[in-house]
Amino acid sequence: MDVKKNGEVSFWHADMGGLPGYRPALPGDISVDICIVGAGFTGLWTAYYLHEADPSLKIAVVEKNFAGYGASGRNGGWCSGEFSWSRDRYLSTGSREGVIEFERQLRSTVAEVQRVTEKEGIDCDFLMTDCLSYAQSPAQFDRLQKSYEEAMSWQVPTTRLEMIGAAEASERIRVDRAHGALVRHGVARVQPAKLVRGLAKVVEKRGVTIYEQTEVTRIEKGLVTTARGKVRAKKIVRATEGYTHGIPGNEREWIPMNSAIIVTEPLPDALWDQIGWKDSQLLADGAHAYCYAQRTREGRIAMGGRGVPYRFGSRTDTNGVTQPATIGMLKDILYKILPQTRGLALDHAWCGVLGVPRDWCTSSGMDPKTGIGWAGGYVGLGVSTSNFSGQTLADLVLEKDTIRTSLPWVNRRPRKWEVEPFRWLGIHGMYQLYHMADAREARAGGKKTSAFATLANKLTGR
Repeated sequence: MDVKKNGEVSFWHADMGGLPGYRPALPGDISVDICIVGAGFTGLWTAYYLHEADPSLKIAVVEKNFAGYGASGRNGGWCSGEFSWSRDRYLSTGSREGVIEFERQLRSTVAEVQRVTEKEGIDCDFLMTDCLSYAQSPAQFDRLQKSYEEAMSWQVPTTRLEMIGAAEASERIRVDRAHGALVRHGVARVQPAKLVRGLAKVVEKRGVTIYEQTEVTRIEKGLVTTARGKVRAKKIVRATEGYTHGIPGNEREWIPMNSAIIVTEPLPDALWDQIGWKDSQLLADGAHAYCYAQRTREGRIAMGGRGVPYRFGSRTDTNGVTQPATIGMLKDILYKILPQTRGLALDHAWCGVLGVPRDWCTSSGMDPKTGIGWAGGYVGLGVSTSNFSGQTLADLVLEKDTIRTSLPWVNRRPRKWEVEPFRWLGIHGMYQLYHMADAREARAGGKKTSAFATLANKLTGR
């Protein structure tokens, strides 16, 4: 499949003029108050809120590559304030009121990210907008309607959802065969590499030291061991998300799920008029295999999906290079949703990994015995959730008793993933069933949800 660039970490870095230069590596053994492992959104937001709470703290962030190398600089740019998965699952560690408060707080992160970027002068193409999940069949519309009804039944004060019919949905974006859409208000589009690299500069100016080119080989009580030296710290935060499996002792904690994105050439105004995509809404579909898209600042379409969902043994990509078959699949999805785009050239394609827990629910926490904290397992919703992680981890590190530290995602410990080859078989089996479900629904006119999708969910506990 023809694409001008494949990999090179992501288009978002290319959009900034290319990959950044490296900050200095750890110079040897040091001692600090707090050591944060990972210079992505989770680690940098944690550093930001810790410094705000106590500017006297000596904080070091250690990063294997450069700030924003992982998912924080590769994602689809959705700042949505959404749950990672079922609300009901959090009832095992909290009350209904606690789950509702958790969701309310997550919703507020979109405005919080906007507040900080404006206060700190981070230009990241932040734009408040809506997210439209389109149904291209009656079965997809029914699933979106059930999702809407389930969300509304929780009566979260800041839930701003509505279902719209085919005519109104087509007025917003002329998606092919639109039967309607689920609209989420109060979300935002961002350029993620601009956000993460801007946040890194902000915490550096505040006195936080970021050591790049510094691979962590072990985390234990009071000590982070790296290939460059040892960091002794009173408190440690593991902010490695999709790369957590690489830390000894965490190999089956969260699996690195793959996601890939393509970016088109800039669209001419006449084509945008044909599509009707005027207000830079975020775009998704109601298929089981799922895709996500945004209209970028300079008028491109960035569209993502799972592609090859998981590599055997939790292997990760090489600088974002993705498979030609994945690029072809994403291009087909783009044509299926927006056939007006046929003939557009693809300027860039890449992939990255996101952290997925066994119960598909994000968590944060702090072990009081070891002084080691963590957050992640965002299942693809990390742009906003990582901000809330930073706020929560700052409270936990500083041993503050707050509303955030009492929420049901704190200190949640799902069971670990199966050993290989069972987790590879399970994940690939799940997505194969999703693709089969989408194909069967299409052949049957999309009138009824396929049983293959239900089987897929049962297979992996999604």
